[in-house]
Amino acid sequence: MEDFYDSLLLVTLLLTLAAHGSSSPNFTLSLNPTSLTVQQGSSGTTQLTITPQGGFTGTVSLSLVGAPSGVTLSPTSLNVRGTRPVTQSLTVRVAGGVATGTYNLQVRATSGRLTKTANLRLTVSASGGGGGAGGGGSGSGAGTTWTSRTSQGYPLSGVVYANGLFVAVGGYSDPWSPARVILTSPDGASWTQRTSGGNVLFGVAYGNGLFVAVGAKGTILTSPDGVNWTARTAGTSNDLSEVVYGNGTFVAVGGGGTILTSP
Repeated sequence: MEDFYDSLLLVTLLLTLAAHGSSSPNFTLSLNPTSLTVQQGSSGTTQLTITPQGGFTGTVSLSLVGAPSGVTLSPTSLNVRGTRPVTQSLTVRVAGGVATGTYNLQVRATSGRLTKTANLRLTVSASGGGGGAGGGGSGSGAGTTWTSRTSQGYPLSGVVYANGLFVAVGGYSDPWSPARVILTSPDGASWTQRTSGGNVLFGVAYGNGLFVAVGAKGTILTSPDGVNWTARTAGTSNDLSEVVYGNGTFVAVGGGGTILTSP
């Protein structure tokens, strides 16, 4: 009987140790979006989320694996405290001399003996500063020669390029019959109308996986793909004339000295 209780005690101890080991500190890693298109000499952003498990806390070091010279990541570390997921906007900067093309990279997160990776597809496109491949002289390359395209007759006031898509916004500000317009194009030549009706739009920007358009009477629209748009609450009825994204924040400005930020 004593041997039986000794065996039972041993089994209980082993099960306790196994259960304790299964909850060792750990974390998971994810990116959104998982692909970026960045011009030479510019930068793009993706959202990193680290979810702690088993009581994990500490400093996580971040780096890019497989990146060519001239492609850098910032920030290079973040602190995890508590049990909630930690979200951080990562900026990928591409120097002007980086060759155009698509690179299959990884964001690597390391803390002690723990290492996690998440795939990131980076497409480097030519800068818009002129002097395309084959010559940098006057009169050749992007930005030096122009071709007229059709906008279907709509006046346009803002345009942005991100994730393989051009998005242009504008419309008529007639108070009796306002006509908002959003056009998209994969190449800048062929355009598709996405929405109309509502207050005219004046500016558009892209960041953190999101297109943001602003316009008359405090209009703010957002879209993850440039095609499907959702109205947001601005908290102002002043016209919003411009929006930009930087350092993890959208900033919109407009009439009466209006400045709005998100987040």
